[in-house]
Amino acid sequence: MNRMLFSSDDEVIQHLKGAVSLNNDNVVIENSDRLITYCIGTLVENSVLNPSPQLRGLSRFIIKSVALEMGIILSSIQGLYDARGRGECSGFTVPAINIRGMSYDFSRSIFRTAQKLNTGSFIFEIAKSEIGYTFQQPHEITGVILGAAIRENHTGPVFIQGDHFQVNAKNFYQNKEKEISGLKKLIKKGVEAGFYNIDIDTSTLVDLSKNTVIEQQRANFEVGVELTKHIRTLEPEGITVSVGGEIGEVGKENSNEKELRAYLDNFNELLNKDRKGARSISKISIQTGTSHGGVPGPDGKVIQVNLDFECLESLSRISRQDYGLAGAVQHGASTLPNDLFNKFPELETAEIHLATDFQNMIYDNEQFPKDFKEEIYAHLRKKFASDKKEIDTD
Repeated sequence: MNRMLFSSDDEVIQHLKGAVSLNNDNVVIENSDRLITYCIGTLVENSVLNPSPQLRGLSRFIIKSVALEMGIILSSIQGLYDARGRGECSGFTVPAINIRGMSYDFSRSIFRTAQKLNTGSFIFEIAKSEIGYTFQQPHEITGVILGAAIRENHTGPVFIQGDHFQVNAKNFYQNKEKEISGLKKLIKKGVEAGFYNIDIDTSTLVDLSKNTVIEQQRANFEVGVELTKHIRTLEPEGITVSVGGEIGEVGKENSNEKELRAYLDNFNELLNKDRKGARSISKISIQTGTSHGGVPGPDGKVIQVNLDFECLESLSRISRQDYGLAGAVQHGASTLPNDLFNKFPELETAEIHLATDFQNMIYDNEQFPKDFKEEIYAHLRKKFASDKKEIDTD
């Protein structure tokens, strides 16, 4: 692939000639066809790969400005979830798809598929951990997704979500202030980049050794409230960030009604006490038997799990009817058998998170360069040998 990386502002302007004009802080589309077919891909490349921070920033500014002029709007899904909590809409599950690799091409394929299927709402997301190991900061991934939207001639809302903005329990108990401060900085970066949907994950702080359910969930809802209040101070005018909470750490014990009510009752009471009238969470993530990445067997293949659909349906219904939430969120779902996916809208699951299988589609594709894949595996064996479990094969 021939890569064109700009070396000056003048080169950017020359590349956009006949498609987009720049006048101080104003970006004007002159020829949308030329912009879409000739210019946008190069702008996206430069927004990520250009060695100059100034030219990366300029490329992102142009992408975001063009997107806005084309009616592509970074949005919160709060309004839809509020309507669902009021019982005004039902019968669907919103997919939230993690963007880990080949982000521009992958995002383009999502927009194309959504257009082909006349899909309603869908969410692009990236977890705190993924931001780290894929080296995709919020402002970067936002530009890439908007570039993909422009390339596929999408119009309307674009939902980008911070997934599992998670508290590290070990770090929290060693230095609470430092851990929370770091997470607040990440949240600020996300909101400033257009992440108007954020899933707070303080479920790592649940302590099942405590005597009562409330005490088990206490650190979860107390820290969750602190982070929600922080989000509310960062919201741009006219935006209510959709905030998700979580009561069961994915891959651990399945959730139950007592935990749900203990978390939501105390979360809402504390939030209203500290910040009267503040908007609460819009959805609740629960554990029903899945694990992120699936559960691999000794041969590396994913083992089928027993998903607790009764738990999912029950907690989703309670969260809607008694608390006005959109419903429950199912994590770690992409490696489930295809014939299970129709169950989620049938059970009124609000949202489903999909990541690993899309990643596998990239690495398992026969066109993926074998030498490059082996280079990746060699790097993993060398740098991450300590992460390998005894039952894992090479």
